[in-house]
Amino acid sequence: MTPLDWIIIAAYFVVLASIAWYSSRKTETTADYFLAGRNIPWFVVGCSLLASNIGSEHIVGLAGSGAANGMAQAHWELHAWIMLMLGWIFVPFYYRTNVFTMPEFLERRFDSRSRWTLSIVSLVAYVFTKVSVTVYAGAVVFMTLLPDTFGSPENAFWVGAFSTVVLTGIYTVIGGLRAVVYTEVAQTGLLLFGSVFITIFGLQQLGGWGELKAVLGEDPAQFALWRPLSDPDFPWLGVMIASPVIGIWYWCTDQYIVQRTLAAKSLRDARRGAIFGGFLKVLPVFIFLVPGMIGYALHSKGIISIPLKDGGEVNGDMVFPTMVASLLPQGLRGIVVAGLLSALMSSLASLFNSCATLFTVDIYDKLRPGRSEKELVRVGRVATSFVVIAGIIWIPVMKLVSGGGLYQYLQSVQGYLAPPITAVFLLGLFFKRINARGAFVGLTVGFVLGMIKLTLQALDGGGAFGDTGLLHAIGAFNFLYASGWLLVISIVVVIGASLTAPAQPEASIAGLTYGSDTPEQAAENRASWGAPEVWGSILVLALVLGIYVYFSFWLN
Repeated sequence: MTPLDWIIIAAYFVVLASIAWYSSRKTETTADYFLAGRNIPWFVVGCSLLASNIGSEHIVGLAGSGAANGMAQAHWELHAWIMLMLGWIFVPFYYRTNVFTMPEFLERRFDSRSRWTLSIVSLVAYVFTKVSVTVYAGAVVFMTLLPDTFGSPENAFWVGAFSTVVLTGIYTVIGGLRAVVYTEVAQTGLLLFGSVFITIFGLQQLGGWGELKAVLGEDPAQFALWRPLSDPDFPWLGVMIASPVIGIWYWCTDQYIVQRTLAAKSLRDARRGAIFGGFLKVLPVFIFLVPGMIGYALHSKGIISIPLKDGGEVNGDMVFPTMVASLLPQGLRGIVVAGLLSALMSSLASLFNSCATLFTVDIYDKLRPGRSEKELVRVGRVATSFVVIAGIIWIPVMKLVSGGGLYQYLQSVQGYLAPPITAVFLLGLFFKRINARGAFVGLTVGFVLGMIKLTLQALDGGGAFGDTGLLHAIGAFNFLYASGWLLVISIVVVIGASLTAPAQPEASIAGLTYGSDTPEQAAENRASWGAPEVWGSILVLALVLGIYVYFSFWLN
């Protein structure tokens, strides 16, 4: 890192602080603090959706996956079509009910038991997986790029972890969602601009796209988009089953993401924001995943040297940082590092604000109803501060967990959290006969089974069950197929439990399911879209299909 790089990073923080300060001046009510006054334009919604999704662990991990597994994880980055589902299928119901949170929507559709269940599970999962993993990955980047700046790589790790958490926490606590989403617009631009240069400079050093295909073509099975059913990690059938399940949960029902659309200034802006976010979502394949494969090819040809693991294979987590340090000239290096910081801070800010919203709206306001707007905003700020502190406290544990080889199991959590939530939301929207009992029992049973599978998987990974037996078989069962089975079980339980109780009165679910719209609601929904939304959606689908077609045959 040169003085010019540090100047660029400092300038980035000045711009970020200015945006946060300006955005935080109008934060008096709960709608201001948690939903930015419900006045966010579609462009900001779309940028915020991508910035919330792309964290430092995403960049580092995706580049590492590209180097190790090629296009195997591209399916998760091509969820742009699921973001269209968010805009066209889910958002009309969320927006018309004027809710703050996804658990609150479940209470409207079912009852308070479902709301409590989803709120508590979401909060625990956010604090102990998303927050800590995001912070850990960002700190690893600091440790790699600035190993001697603070005396040692270990010091760089802790400085990176604490400084980003504290700085992000400050502007999130003060400004709420408005500060979060408007800083994310700047962060999205910087992240995309900086990351594009990794691809450009990498291809230049390698000799072009044809040379990349030539190097990877020596082992096409390792870098293929579709893997055989015998593949232990990414069998194509498992990917096709689990990827949509996880995608619908993440993009269409998770508070962390959906909160951005709830903040839109109109239903049209919410839908357009989801469509624009879908367009942006196809970019990570080319600016994070493909650079990982470029890094592998550069390493194979001896142009750069990526650190190796004990087994001799390339250390995936070091691919992106090594490319930044080895390929980029001064100035550009500062831009890319600022982009990495953007990714870390935008994801953390989104997490902090979502946790505060869930706690204040779904727990505090339920326990102490009738509180003033100012008190709820104050509680939201305190809750955000506690989440920041919890994230900091958990960093040493996260470091030990990662070093102990359990990091991959934390990544499986979403595969086991998603199925029951996906089942309840989809069934609840499309079938009026699904009732409160079915939703509560389905969520509870699904969560318990998912956590049992996760626990057995972790124990089996540590060798607790040996190589035989039922517990070993369950623990070693591929998580992609397990997600599919959990979805099937959750659907059966939701439907079965619903049939054991009377149907909910039509009046109580009016406007909350398909087929129960009033004429006014139907007219409002139809008025919220036109040719731009239709053609934008067609463009997103065409891009996804084109990428699938090309990369299905590119190494043949």
